[in-house]
Amino acid sequence: MTDTKYNSDKAPEPVGLYPHARRVGNLLFLSGVGPRERGTKKIPGVELDANGNIESYDIAKQCHSVFKNVRLILEASGSSWGELVDVTVFLTNMKADFKIYNEIYAEYFAENQPCRTTVEICSLPTPIGIELKCIATIK
Repeated sequence: MTDTKYNSDKAPEPVGLYPHARRVGNLLFLSGVGPRERGTKKIPGVELDANGNIESYDIAKQCHSVFKNVRLILEASGSSWGELVDVTVFLTNMKADFKIYNEIYAEYFAENQPCRTTVEICSLPTPIGIELKCIATIK
């Protein structure tokens, strides 16, 4: 059985000791992916105060960025957007963000429709409003 770890040189660096993705057999498991930009702590759509607390954020910009990062990791691993079979979405503000996120999600997944779970959590390890955990197939 194949067991290979992958890291993208285009997606944001992991914030801990883990790979972007790991292949086991014909499945590719992505670690949690957020909207950060590679090589910086910048988060599209997020304004932080001097203490690093979120002052304001734009969930639409974060959604577009996180979907872009997932695509970069899939492609670097030898898979693709169309091979996604399961997506778990973590939102820090379901009440305010779900409607916008759900509309943007529908744009990205109009063709491929993986299983999806969306949960609200109180916080994420970095000051972001969305993170995705994905499983894809790989040949």
